[in-house]
Amino acid sequence: MPLFLLPTWKDLSQGLLHLLYPNLCVGCDASLQSTHNCFCISCQRKLHPTNMHVLQENEFTERFWGRVPLEAGAALYYFSQKSPIQKALHQLKYKNQADIGVQLGRQMGYLLKQSPLFQTVEGIVPVPLHPKKEHLRGYNQSAMLATGLSEALQVPVLSGILTRQQFSESQTRKKRMDRFDNVNDVFAVRRSKRIQGRHLLLVDDVLTTGATLEACGLALLKVPDVRLSMATIAIAVH
Repeated sequence: MPLFLLPTWKDLSQGLLHLLYPNLCVGCDASLQSTHNCFCISCQRKLHPTNMHVLQENEFTERFWGRVPLEAGAALYYFSQKSPIQKALHQLKYKNQADIGVQLGRQMGYLLKQSPLFQTVEGIVPVPLHPKKEHLRGYNQSAMLATGLSEALQVPVLSGILTRQQFSESQTRKKRMDRFDNVNDVFAVRRSKRIQGRHLLLVDDVLTTGATLEACGLALLKVPDVRLSMATIAIAVH
């Protein structure tokens, strides 16, 4: 006579949580089974992973040659128009979907954790927004990415270390040289003793010209013995 096992309280609670807060694809809102990838199988087929996290020198680090000395640098995906990654980042930045940032950061963290290049990271620093812009948006998308990365890497987020001193215009529609002028002398470091001698991971959503990341990185590197790595969810192809 077959035996039927009754579901445990854990099974019931997990099922209820999934019903109330389903794990959805950040590219198309389809239901997900895995928590280690925030894109469904269909969207994954439309994405272009970079695998930069396993390469000491890559397209990411090349953009900072002669500008910012990096220990390591990586983007998770190549950015392309109308792709699932564009939709996910648009929802994150402009549609009040802060949880997408945490999910993407967590996914990136699982990859970086497997790479020897990022094993010595001691603190995660999100690219800051000006307080006025953060108030208007409700959150800093880079801080959401940093939260997910911190969960996966088990490395603390160092909030408030890097600050944006001036309210600068959006970089989205600016040309290359205008982007550099737009962030010149915008960033500053507070409580520098907290990061002295540490390996930091600077985090942003997309690498385009690298103007913002360069300005942030140079500000951090003014602190004695800081070593710097960078990571973004996507990298724009020139």
